[in-house]
Amino acid sequence: MEAARSLGMSYFQAMRYIILPQAVRVILPPLGNDFIAMLKDSSLISVLAVRDLTQLGKLNRSRTFRTFETWNTVTYLYLSMTLLGSLGVKWLERKMKSGER
Repeated sequence: MEAARSLGMSYFQAMRYIILPQAVRVILPPLGNDFIAMLKDSSLISVLAVRDLTQLGKLNRSRTFRTFETWNTVTYLYLSMTLLGSLGVKWLERKMKSGER
């Protein structure tokens, strides 16, 4: 911050061009891991309707008596959500790394 201010940057310019890009690079991997862990803990992430997905699986299982197929479908949906989340975080990390060159 002191170097940016000595170059004549305002507080907001220093935060935008120097401080925040460094902070985001450091914070992004743990933040992404926390998001994916929260996605796996279905009781914590009712916003994404994981609890509803499990409830629909229970209803389908009791209606069709196809336990194996129902829970495999629910498992694949959970897997796809976590894989998409981790790929999104990996993409953001690569994008942030390319900006530091």
